[in-house]
Amino acid sequence: MTDIDFFDLDLKDKRVLIREDLNVPMEDGKVISDARLSAALPTIRHALDNGADVMVMSHLGRPRENISIRDQPKFSLRPVVERLEVLSGLSFELVTDYLDGFVRGNADVAVLENVRINFGESTNDKALSKRLAALCDIYVMDAFGCAHRAHSSTTGVINYAPLSCAGPLLRSELDTLKKVLHSPIKPTLAIVGGSKVSTKLAVLESLITRVDQLIVGGGIANTFLAAIGMDIGSSLYEKDLLDFAANVYKKIDVPLPTDVVVTSEMKSGAKIRVCDVRNIRSDEMIVDFGPESVSRLKKSISIAGTILWNGPIGVFEIASFEEGTKQISQAVASSRAFSVAGGGDTLAAIEKYGLKSDISYSSTGGGAFLEYLEGKTLPSVEALAKRLVVQEA
Repeated sequence: MTDIDFFDLDLKDKRVLIREDLNVPMEDGKVISDARLSAALPTIRHALDNGADVMVMSHLGRPRENISIRDQPKFSLRPVVERLEVLSGLSFELVTDYLDGFVRGNADVAVLENVRINFGESTNDKALSKRLAALCDIYVMDAFGCAHRAHSSTTGVINYAPLSCAGPLLRSELDTLKKVLHSPIKPTLAIVGGSKVSTKLAVLESLITRVDQLIVGGGIANTFLAAIGMDIGSSLYEKDLLDFAANVYKKIDVPLPTDVVVTSEMKSGAKIRVCDVRNIRSDEMIVDFGPESVSRLKKSISIAGTILWNGPIGVFEIASFEEGTKQISQAVASSRAFSVAGGGDTLAAIEKYGLKSDISYSSTGGGAFLEYLEGKTLPSVEALAKRLVVQEA
């Protein structure tokens, strides 16, 4: 990243508007993962410690635009603000009406209510971008998880704020992924899980030329098994992508499972059995890798120099289907490799098994993580680069 360094800026008495990704998993109105909040706090603290008047903005979920948060309260950032206070010991105030300016309270940090309720946010509306820019002296884009969205709060505001720069979290994410993709420690291993090949087509195509071995899990593995002629019963797979999977299988080492965990019902408490991949019954579906297959994958992980991990091996949200994902997660955490993990399900698994401190780098990005792996230019990063030319002129 070659833009202005946030740490070099004089922030004293400056109005600093930081775009973070506080879009965290929620359950019954409560935050169930602190990963993105903890990642955002160092940037916020630095601005506070250097005398800035700090404002933070983010989205949460997919609310309807131009509809009051009072009419869609489940998308309010209030639970997030309350959790931030617990994690940080700082005081936060949630501001609902802010587009035309607002009077600050006594809290350390002002958090602007869900930016996605603002008309024009998702279309990168110029008028909205200018109103957001008018709130600050310095705009800091620190939300890697949203850098692939050309929205007003992530991209448009960059063009109109008096000064715009990348935040340290965004910079760290980009530097780490660049290292992994362009100068990795060999051998390199990618673990790509998920329900559908179609959601990760471009990622798989990109990784073919970048890694030495590709482990696939979940429904993606099912499609690969079907592509090599295996009868996978009633397992989820994508029939129209069998040729694509077969082509990938020919180009790179893809260690597919030889034994699997199967069930007739995708629910907690369902009866399971472990069987040879050639002995799946017509009414059964694959929900996890079997112990023999997991053991082989763990050997590959143990000798890797770099591991890129996105997606679980099985349906780990259900306890009886989680063993493969659990063991693979633990193997990645205990390996000597430089490991980078990204994606919501992957981070959830890391948190579930208490492995965060043992993963070299946990990316806060989901879609942005995947798009960067695909080789795409992220709109926010492109906007920062263009603005840098103007700011240095």
